[in-house]
Amino acid sequence: MSYIILPDTLYSWPWPRRINQHYSETKVKLDAWIHSTKILDAKAQNAFDKCDFVLLASLCYPHLHRDQLRVAGELMMLFFLFDECTDKVDGESVGPYINMVIDALEHPEVTPPEDCPCDLREITRQFWLRATSVAPLASRIRFKKTFIEYIKAVAFEAHDRLDNNIRSIDDYLQLRRLTAGGYPSLFPIDFAVDIPNEVMQHPTLSTLNGLVAESLILLNDVYSYNIEQASGHHAHNLVTVVMHELNVPIQDALEWIRRYHTECLERFLALKGTLPSWGVTVDQDVQRYVEGLAEGVRGIDTWCFESQRYFGPKGLQVQQTRIVPLLSRVSADVATPMTVSEVAAVAPHVAEADMAAKL
Repeated sequence: MSYIILPDTLYSWPWPRRINQHYSETKVKLDAWIHSTKILDAKAQNAFDKCDFVLLASLCYPHLHRDQLRVAGELMMLFFLFDECTDKVDGESVGPYINMVIDALEHPEVTPPEDCPCDLREITRQFWLRATSVAPLASRIRFKKTFIEYIKAVAFEAHDRLDNNIRSIDDYLQLRRLTAGGYPSLFPIDFAVDIPNEVMQHPTLSTLNGLVAESLILLNDVYSYNIEQASGHHAHNLVTVVMHELNVPIQDALEWIRRYHTECLERFLALKGTLPSWGVTVDQDVQRYVEGLAEGVRGIDTWCFESQRYFGPKGLQVQQTRIVPLLSRVSADVATPMTVSEVAAVAPHVAEADMAAKL
């Protein structure tokens, strides 16, 4: 197959696209900040800029105030920087980066020497100092726990990458729930409210958190698969895992993921109305939090097409057609999406059934 058809599991998701009103000014500030650190070389910085992580934060957290959005944007950048540092090394070599991040979270008061170049520790330290000024203590404690779990799990991913190891579906999802950063990415939603630990640990709210984290995995793996298979880094991707375990072609694997994702979203919608009451004030914060979870699902999906992370400058066209030509295995360049007429030629059922409503 020379192309894939991306599933659209959010076509009926009740939460529309929203963007934070502070996006533009926050982007200017954070772009200037990250460039000033000189932590990335020119090639990596160019790739970083195309991702527009402030856009990601602004779409996922549309109601944060200015200072909160800056912290959320820095967190999205930190995810990328940690991946950039660890994607090309084995499990043992990930250790120093893990230690840097943990040390910055535990000891943000320790500043580097004046002549020391900016590194991952200093980026983390600056982010965390700003986070402590906007986030309640309970949410900071929850974030540190989930973020440290995330960075430690990346070492297992590095081992898989080095060995070209393909896990079972269950084993993969168990690890990916940590390596995808789904739980720490809920931090900006969490620090916009003030929810006690005993409430956040309620089984229903915990399940809602888990379903959103699962949604992030499914969306990310589907949209990143083409670039990952082209660069040979696709063993740690659910599309490959499903193909391998079920012995099915790519499109059947995508259909399996579509069904599974639909089940997650339907379960979220069913559960969100079953939360108990903890009193008026807490209930209002919980309601805001759950709405934030749902907006985050829409936000990550939208960003995948509005940024140039996965589909280059033609993301909006891919969002409409859902057709993506497969890149050759030796190239990691972004493929050119098909035109509307080309889609109609290769996938008339898509053109007739879906595209009239999307174009």
